[in-house]
Amino acid sequence: MKITAQEEYGIRCLMQLGRGREGASLTIAEISRAEGISKEYVAKLMRVLRKGSLVRSVRGQAGGYVLARPLDQIGVSEALSVLGGRLYDPQFCDHHSLEGTCSQGGEGCSVRHLWRSVQDVVDQVLARMTLADLLKPPAPPPPSSVPQLTTIRLN
Repeated sequence: MKITAQEEYGIRCLMQLGRGREGASLTIAEISRAEGISKEYVAKLMRVLRKGSLVRSVRGQAGGYVLARPLDQIGVSEALSVLGGRLYDPQFCDHHSLEGTCSQGGEGCSVRHLWRSVQDVVDQVLARMTLADLLKPPAPPPPSSVPQLTTIRLN
């Protein structure tokens, strides 16, 4: 699975906006500086996110960009869809296979079934996550299932 630069940096820009005070805007320059992304690329990402109704622009001296909705109402799945789309598009084979060269045979294709299954699992995970979830500190890893060795002292 590949996450595009646009998806990665777009999510990071949204998180920057989410870290600020609610309703406070950030400029392209501020986001650029905080994330180490060029101003031009941040401007492009903000256009994409604005067209996708995830952010809105604020005019004036204190202008910049703000989230269009509260953090807990913006799903990661929605953001990734706006920024780039899905991992697997069911029409992929229709658009990218050469006529007669695919030996897998349409809907019965086991490779197509694999990617559809992976997409379903990814969709389930992403559907449960919001930007608010991404800004929470990560949970500690589960305890190791490997038994710990103990030292036994023999007298």
